[in-house]
Amino acid sequence: MIRPRRPEAPGPSAGSVRRLAPADRLWYAAYGSNMHLDRLTCYLAGGRPPGGLRTHPGCRDPRGPARTAPLLLPGQLYFATESQVWTGGSAFYDPGLGLPPADGTAGPRSGGELPARGYLLTLAQFSDIAAQEMHREPGTDLDLTEALARGRAQTGPGRYETLVCAGLLDGYPVLTLTAPWSSRDVTVNPPSAAYLRHIAAGIVASHGWSPHRAAAYLAGCPGAEGHWTTEEIAALLDDA
Repeated sequence: MIRPRRPEAPGPSAGSVRRLAPADRLWYAAYGSNMHLDRLTCYLAGGRPPGGLRTHPGCRDPRGPARTAPLLLPGQLYFATESQVWTGGSAFYDPGLGLPPADGTAGPRSGGELPARGYLLTLAQFSDIAAQEMHREPGTDLDLTEALARGRAQTGPGRYETLVCAGLLDGYPVLTLTAPWSSRDVTVNPPSAAYLRHIAAGIVASHGWSPHRAAAYLAGCPGAEGHWTTEEIAALLDDA
């Protein structure tokens, strides 16, 4: 049985994240199509994923992740805007009330949980993935200071230019990319079949869920809900 892991709160001081975790290595918490390792490899080594419309240049360091781990993040997955790679809505993470307070004090985690896949990467690899998400050339390291100290940092206005630090795992920070808005501030948009297939396959592979369970989870996410049924999403995995 695969047992997912939950990031630990940073402790009594928000600055403790910075002290405990070296900035040159971190967990990238992927929750969209990058949960599928083949999809992530297109960002690391370069290439075009099956069903995608764009070829990615790859990272400065094309090596695979040092480790992977199934994660559960506090918050919600939703689909909005229009994906330039997959068409249909893009996947975003809304931590909502799920994250601990920014001052580092303990607090309840509410608002649901989102299955994700953690990849232990270098700072350069994570920075290059972030650049490719925004259709920019890789090559510049991100400054994680604010994200590690405050739990969130907006590096730009783009859809994946907000960093969220969900806590620590084995002493390393758990970081992901999302939009600067919340799910309540944007019109949702149904995702495409190819996109859902990648996400569902990533959940099945990393968490060991059955295709039906993964499909039911995705069918209940804002944007997919009311447009895709559990049976339709499960059939995408059967077709694959």
